Amino acid sequence: MLILLIVLFPFLGYSQSTEPGNWFIYFGNKQINDKFNWHYEAQYRNFNLIGDIEQLLLRTGVGYNLSANNNNIHLGYAYIYSEPYLANSNEKTSNKEHRIYQQFITRQEFNRILIQHRYRFEQRFISNDLRLRLRYFLAVNVALTKKQMQDNTVYFSAYNEVFLHTEKQYFDRNRLFGGLGYRFNKHVRIELGLMNQVVQNSARNQLNMIAFVNF
Repeated sequence: MLILLIVLFPFLGYSQSTEPGNWFIYFGNKQINDKFNWHYEAQYRNFNLIGDIEQLLLRTGVGYNLSANNNNIHLGYAYIYSEPYLANSNEKTSNKEHRIYQQFITRQEFNRILIQHRYRFEQRFISNDLRLRLRYFLAVNVALTKKQMQDNTVYFSAYNEVFLHTEKQYFDRNRLFGGLGYRFNKHVRIELGLMNQVVQNSARNQLNMIAFVNF
């Protein structure tokens, strides 16, 4: 993660910051059998701490384990409702997006350290426009209060995700997150942290409150 911070420092240093916002995030996962799982999530994003909606995202899909929960391929759909501000204005507009995506997740665990890579390809339908986007997500969880991730463990959580268009201006955005999490048991854990999102020439800090539920 130190390398990622060094790479991203120019973006963070030269980007224009705005007031912090807040994202409430829920991730759910249902293991259907040894091979198949059902993923579902909801994200409520605000321009401020709460009340000034930026975006509502609903995502679901079905995954297939290639090997014992370490390698998973996934096909899914997302609905996104957004209320962005008009440029240099306090007025808002709104738009809806339908999104189909495919992804591959691979995980490695080394004692107290868990590493996850996610590669995602999105087909985004916005009005009558089709936009394609690639995403790469790298996450690291480090158990702090125990020698490995288990029940009742406090852990450090960090990730970086870069978004790339397939044409024209390739860079879309970058998200860098750091925070603390608590694993209650193998089914439930929560995280609280700060995410910095860079979009072209602007940056924004977001307080993220995240819940993970597996059953």
